Amino acid sequence: MFKNLIAYRIAATWTPDLAVAEEAIKAIPFLECGETQEKSTGWIPPRGELNGAMIESVAGQWILQFKSETKAVPADVLARKVDEMAARIEKETGRKSGKKEVRELKDEAKLTLLPMAFTKQSSVRVWISPANNYLVVDTSSQGRADEVVTSLVEQLPGFSVALLSTQTSPQAAMSHWLSEQEPPAGFTVDRECELKAADESKAVVKYGNHALDIEEVKAHIAAGKLPTKLAMTWDDRVSFILTEGLQVKKVAFLDTVFEGTKGDDDGFDTDVTIATGELVKLIPDLMAALGGEAERGGASAKQEMESGDGNAVIPEGGEVESLYDKAKAVVLRENNASSHILQQRLNISSGRAELMLEAMEKAGVVTPMDGDANRMVLV
Repeated sequence: MFKNLIAYRIAATWTPDLAVAEEAIKAIPFLECGETQEKSTGWIPPRGELNGAMIESVAGQWILQFKSETKAVPADVLARKVDEMAARIEKETGRKSGKKEVRELKDEAKLTLLPMAFTKQSSVRVWISPANNYLVVDTSSQGRADEVVTSLVEQLPGFSVALLSTQTSPQAAMSHWLSEQEPPAGFTVDRECELKAADESKAVVKYGNHALDIEEVKAHIAAGKLPTKLAMTWDDRVSFILTEGLQVKKVAFLDTVFEGTKGDDDGFDTDVTIATGELVKLIPDLMAALGGEAERGGASAKQEMESGDGNAVIPEGGEVESLYDKAKAVVLRENNASSHILQQRLNISSGRAELMLEAMEKAGVVTPMDGDANRMVLV
């Protein structure tokens, strides 16, 4: 049911109402891309039934499914088409196309080629735990999770979230567990990890299916290499890989979880009950192992994502402009235009991070989101 986890804390001010939420999500169903449309996103029934409910409530846990479709024209195909069009113009007029005209030709060529482009579809499972104020997105892509969060914030009345954040950074905690050989209570360290140098060398050491309670690992940490991934098991029930960004990847439920369970007709309800039943206990234990959940202040994610006229405009002067400068510095330093990086480095919500990136997009610092919901740094 869940293979990767990016977890958020839902603001306590949100009042969950299943009927209201169902109608709100129904308003943006997934539709396939039109002939010249590069991307389409929306919600589908998570149980897979035609005209089924958009939100399935199982034992008080809400399950949704977000789907996207993208059309991509290969860069070399697009370039050849533009060259052909430019050559035809040069032959007919005797002049070469300027940069502006080439950009226009590229847009025209893309519109011509998109109807023939292959499509790629993907979907993401989403779990809302109203009783625990958790939002969990089953993806390893922060860009994809940002798309899901944006859709929920826009559609669900009063809904706002912030990435789960801990008092102790995962990287610092993993360094301690490996160097002292003292995993937190209820957890064991398994046989996989990745260590990365913090200096300019960016040297990486990976261990796979290898004992980690060795002097070599301690020496690497003492020399300044920091863990970016660590395989762990919780309570002999769930194994996973913890990352430096507090993502949980490669989740696997162990055999002890399934003892004494009985499946329903299609397996959906059983899978949801088992998965959420384990994860709703794993998440707080992991937070406790990392020093407890960090407090967040400031405006709600929804407030931060709204800018009056719908445009991401950073006013001159004051706290917001200062935050934008810090966010831009992080993006340029890390060469990474991910909202996840901004949330972790600046301790801000997903909404505010997206607002900063949208402003950078308008300023030409980063590109718009591509088909995989990622941005590139231009400067």
